Amino acid sequence: MKILFTHSYFLRFDEKQFNQRKPYPPLATIQAAANLREENCEVKLFDTNFAHSPNEIIPILEAEKPDLLVIYDDGFNYLTKMCLTKMREAAFEMIGFAKARKIPIYVSSSDSTDHFESYLAAGANAIILGEADETLRELVNGSIRSSSFNLATIKGIAFENESKITKTQKRPVLNELSKLPLPAWDLINIKPYQKAWSTHGYFSINIATTRGCPFKCNWCAKPIYGNRYNTRSPEHVVKEIQLIQSYFDFDHIWFCDDIFGLKPQWVQEFSQVLKSKNIAIRYKIQSRADLLLKDDTIICLADSGCEEVWIGAESGSQKILDAMDKGTSIAQIKESTRLMKKHGIKPCFFLQLGYLSEKWEDIQATMDLLFTQMPHDIGVSVSYPLPGTKFYEKVKSQLNQKANWTDSDELLLMYNGTFSPQFYKKLHRFIHKKFRAAKAYEDLKIGKLKGILRWFYFSSYAKLSYLQLLLLKQVTKEDAPRS
Repeated sequence: MKILFTHSYFLRFDEKQFNQRKPYPPLATIQAAANLREENCEVKLFDTNFAHSPNEIIPILEAEKPDLLVIYDDGFNYLTKMCLTKMREAAFEMIGFAKARKIPIYVSSSDSTDHFESYLAAGANAIILGEADETLRELVNGSIRSSSFNLATIKGIAFENESKITKTQKRPVLNELSKLPLPAWDLINIKPYQKAWSTHGYFSINIATTRGCPFKCNWCAKPIYGNRYNTRSPEHVVKEIQLIQSYFDFDHIWFCDDIFGLKPQWVQEFSQVLKSKNIAIRYKIQSRADLLLKDDTIICLADSGCEEVWIGAESGSQKILDAMDKGTSIAQIKESTRLMKKHGIKPCFFLQLGYLSEKWEDIQATMDLLFTQMPHDIGVSVSYPLPGTKFYEKVKSQLNQKANWTDSDELLLMYNGTFSPQFYKKLHRFIHKKFRAAKAYEDLKIGKLKGILRWFYFSSYAKLSYLQLLLLKQVTKEDAPRS
């Protein structure tokens, strides 16, 4: 069987991400392609990251004449978990192009799992719900045996038959990830990725060591890998590093796990395997403040080449963290930040604004946390309700026709928060400007000319923004309190 793989994330449809010029290949997509190579399938890839339009798949469909189109999003990339409507529309277009050529279509993504009815209505033959590896194998093997095999025998899918949609029994998640083949990195045209990253002076690639997250933050959606947590062995991960090195050069790795190194002693073993293979890497990860404080985790991260750790600080208010079911404390955020700085790791904060019951004093507490701890970098968003979360259930009656952002920069508060959506957009810009000014001031203190110029430029804008913010806050408090 000849299978064409693609995914629905188009960098050019997400201007903010395109301009950042830090693209990563569709890792889960090439993992799925590698799985089907083991079934003796011929696999091809249409990588949409640098495409201008879904129309670009048409000549590929006509030239390759695949037996099957698989739209398989990269579930390791947080951008696909956001279920952006521009990408959904692009997926629908590609489905239509394949359908017009009588090519069957299977889809696996966070968005299609949440909205399988819409994808089936667009013309997909089956939607894979949750983790897709074994499900896709069975679908393909069934198709090879007979074009009219019974889809109802396959666990973990939704399909339509005679205008009736059927969801089959849920499929258990994989436990033995080290038994999976290594991703088909040879399918990636790496040159456009290298060119994009060249503006930063280094080239970063993505690797996943785990699947899932066992923690239960009530706003975090997990439609693909769920609340189970499974990990590859350090040896298996190092084999992938060596495989990628055999194809092309890179300078840096983003380990794109939701939680890196949660399994006890995994980080320590990983550090030892790297040393035994004489492999030196630079990398960044995502983790939690409480996990970083266990044993000698931070020391071993530093020893193995970790340069940046992103933690979900979320808020400087313990009240908000508890409302989120975050399971971490302000004290843990501060202590892990201190220890990372001590051992030469750059701490970075994800911050979330607009959560239910957030008041001005909670916003102020978040800014106080940020500007007393001064992480290396920040990512600021507003709370985003996605299906399958407790948070979504609390606000879904308010979502009406607007339930997803169009792109990652929309940052629209889609439910009734304490303050207006316009307030939070203004606050988002203000925090970023003030943070950049503060970082530039740090440069000034150590005598960097570039820092002096940045501080002068951004501090001027920060002062202006602060006055505007105070005015907006006052108007909002008097005119439109939301809770």
